Amino acid sequence: MAPISYITRTQSFSAAHRLHSPQLSNEENQILYGKCNHPNFHGHNYKVEITLKGEINPITGMVMNLVDLKECIKLAVMDPLDHRNLDLDVAFFSKRPSTTENLAVFIWWNFQYHFLRNDTWRSSSAKLYKVKIFETENNIVEYMGEGELDGDAQLDATTIKLSSIGFNNENPWSLKI
Repeated sequence: MAPISYITRTQSFSAAHRLHSPQLSNEENQILYGKCNHPNFHGHNYKVEITLKGEINPITGMVMNLVDLKECIKLAVMDPLDHRNLDLDVAFFSKRPSTTENLAVFIWWNFQYHFLRNDTWRSSSAKLYKVKIFETENNIVEYMGEGELDGDAQLDATTIKLSSIGFNNENPWSLKI
């Protein structure tokens, strides 16, 4: 077996959101989220780190070409999230709060969707290992694909898994636009 390595690429994006749970009353949301529940939204300059794990290819010396990783991050993170309002522009957040925890879950599954649809990327030994998001310098969330998704998201995740075996469907994680 070839040596195993972890590769990470960092990307920054800006997005607006409002912390608000549709399962709570307006008063409960205000108490829980405070100023982050402002009805006119607020924004962050997020930094995301995508880490892949895989065997180092003995011929190329790489787990995955970083140019390919950059392109996958563009499709999965930058295109749907940069300079967007998460609550208004991204369908995933229509039924769940746009917390950084949920953002990490969205990025994980959207990355998987794009990664698994590309035969070249999928043919390497690389596997998504971790999504790490810096909402601020002090607020950081990591997600490693663990746990069950809720009903709608679980169907979307199933579609992503099927897409890796040739199931053709539009991206279930797309923009609302």
